[in-house]
Amino acid sequence: MLTKTENRPAAWANFIAGEWEDKIDVRDFIQKNYTPYEGNGDFLTPATAATTTLWNSVMEGIKEENRTKAPLKIDADIVSGINSHEAGYIDQSLETIVGLQTDEPLKRAIMPYGGIRMVIDSCKIYNEPLNPSVEKAFTEYRKTHTKVFLMFIHLIFVAAGNLAF
Repeated sequence: MLTKTENRPAAWANFIAGEWEDKIDVRDFIQKNYTPYEGNGDFLTPATAATTTLWNSVMEGIKEENRTKAPLKIDADIVSGINSHEAGYIDQSLETIVGLQTDEPLKRAIMPYGGIRMVIDSCKIYNEPLNPSVEKAFTEYRKTHTKVFLMFIHLIFVAAGNLAF
């Protein structure tokens, strides 16, 4: 821990001193060192030709989705995860960052950890059959984010001494 008489690390040179130096106090650090930016965006450079081309390509897909009132594609077989899909690109020759959610532009991933009913209903709305093994896993074996809360209800009754739950 640093005392007020010790030298401050060079990285802290332009920060205003405070409680944050002695303990974890994010609020104190922000209150003392945050300066709102009230200027405009003139310092930003315009989009590159590659970015504009990529954006226009995405907008064509979005126009199609707006026309049909449906996603271009839904991957109803693979549960979304950090490495569930291969690297996705809009146009790999123009891209410097790999970061699509799935392996194709505007292809929607399913996220049943947030609630399988929403995934089932979404697939039905868009006439996309949900992989039966995904549905079975999330209705019979896995607890979704929503179902985890049922445990809290039980614990509240136990804590209150009412074991009739």
